[in-house]
Amino acid sequence: MPIFEFRCQQCDEQFESLVLHSSAPARCPACDSNHLEKLISLPVVSSDHTRKRARQSARAHASGIRHEKQHEDHKELHGHLAEDH
Repeated sequence: MPIFEFRCQQCDEQFESLVLHSSAPARCPACDSNHLEKLISLPVVSSDHTRKRARQSARAHASGIRHEKQHEDHKELHGHLAEDH
């Protein structure tokens, strides 16, 4: 996909825009200026290995959030039990 990053020279807003040959020139979404600087972007590379690593990272992150929530629920439950006595 031809997605490019731009910086508006008028208001300094940075944004991404899909640029097709048939589309109108990109404009700043903040101030509607067409005085834009195209920024150099890092290429995105996707392979089976990078997708696998991304899934593993997402699972580890979700597991950490689940563990933290369980811990907070446990503390809250014991807090309420202590208040009842």
